[in-house]
Amino acid sequence: MATTIVRPVDPTLATALRLAALFAAIKLALHVAANLYQSHTGWGYFRDEMYYIECGRHLAWGYVDHGPIVAVQAKLAETLFGRSLTGIRLLAALAGASRVFLTGILCWAVGGRRPAQALAMISCLVAPIYLGIDSFLSMNSFESLFWMTALLALVLQLREPAASPKLWILWGVASGIGLLNKPSMTFFLVALLAGLLLTRARRVLATRWTVAGIALMALIALPNLLWQIHNHWPTLEFLHNGQVGNKNIALGPLAFLGQQIMVLQPATVLVWLPGLVFLVRSKTWRWIGLTYLVFLALTMALHAKDYYVAPIYPILFAAGGIAWERRFAARRAVQQDRIFAFPILEGVLLLACAILLPLSLPILRPAAFIAYGNATRLAKTGNTENDPSGDLPQFYADRFGWQEEVDQVTRIYNALPPEERAKATIFASNYGEASAINFLGHGLPTAISGHNNYFLWGPRGATGEVVISIVGSKPEELQKYYDKVEIAGRMDTQYSMPFEHRNIYLLHGRKKNMTADWSDFKNYF
Repeated sequence: MATTIVRPVDPTLATALRLAALFAAIKLALHVAANLYQSHTGWGYFRDEMYYIECGRHLAWGYVDHGPIVAVQAKLAETLFGRSLTGIRLLAALAGASRVFLTGILCWAVGGRRPAQALAMISCLVAPIYLGIDSFLSMNSFESLFWMTALLALVLQLREPAASPKLWILWGVASGIGLLNKPSMTFFLVALLAGLLLTRARRVLATRWTVAGIALMALIALPNLLWQIHNHWPTLEFLHNGQVGNKNIALGPLAFLGQQIMVLQPATVLVWLPGLVFLVRSKTWRWIGLTYLVFLALTMALHAKDYYVAPIYPILFAAGGIAWERRFAARRAVQQDRIFAFPILEGVLLLACAILLPLSLPILRPAAFIAYGNATRLAKTGNTENDPSGDLPQFYADRFGWQEEVDQVTRIYNALPPEERAKATIFASNYGEASAINFLGHGLPTAISGHNNYFLWGPRGATGEVVISIVGSKPEELQKYYDKVEIAGRMDTQYSMPFEHRNIYLLHGRKKNMTADWSDFKNYF
């Protein structure tokens, strides 16, 4: 007679799920409220948001400077919410809520009780880097979702010897979609493999389901690989150009580590650093600590942006909660399994969050933001690229000037004689300017550009007979290519990036057909 063995469900799981859902709801509510409030404080669409929306209108298996998942996200957001700033950013807020949720569940899976879970999720909630990236449409908000889901699939297998190796399928799905989301997933997986191979946790690899999970990951990511091959590896060219062009700020090891402390909020180092020590000292979970250290070393060696490490910290917060819980196991609040068992530390985390919140989320009017940033001396600590910023740090300056640009281009276009309007082209030097025209404009020709994926979308039959051009060139430089050069407008919005303070030209008679000359416009940077 066949018998069925029913394994008891861990009774602490339901409690952990409820607690994680509560903190996730708090995170979601915070971002929805902040985005609704922004309509009253003068902040606009972020440059990249409009670009991703344009990519969503041109769905493909790959893009020059990002993966396809963010384009799908943008397409879904625009379809559901139109131009609503809050709606467009809702999926990013949900991804941020999922990060908090996974932090709590990972803490439970590694052995933490409610005091540890709450401390870990509070740390995740207050980190400025997460508050920032979850507040706008981007791929960055989703990274932790895929990284931590892949990690959870392995943790659950190593937590219980009898756990199903079929969890490798979950790992494969999360890893495959993560690769479609952002190439940084590749380096995380390399670090993860190193962490497993360097410890006894390598035994989790010894199953046929491992092969199935890896095969599934490869199958999911394959269309993007084929797209890269078909388009002659544009992402590698983009990354190479950024490196040789000194696009990003390159930090030394100590400065890079210092930025980890800053972007996560200095007070959280009291949680994630003990978490790292706990992981490295644990025979069961040492592979996770080594994964972090290998990934950190890779990002520093490649001179990556400091926030590229951010998606991995939820597991360190989870481990940090456990470290605190075990260090103070004799404390009454811990023994009673209270949610807020470390009120002083948690109070410090929340107080620091309150101080930094106006710089993490644009909830102050721009002038007040600048005054507050100057008073705290943190006004421009978030810049990651070498382009100089003006009154605002880059992340916030890129939200200004777009509607003003569209209004000026519309004025110039409408002033053209009908026969010139019929053959006019709008050319922008970068994807921000072009995407603003295409997203915010009404009754204008579709703007073209040679910047990143706009180059692949082509010149749309442009001849160059009549061109409204938003470029940083001087008139004498343009006279080499056009018969007539006229400054028809000027972008001079107060808070925008300095390089966006430029002329808008009305050009006539390009000496070489723009479509025939399109290869010279290519700018992967």
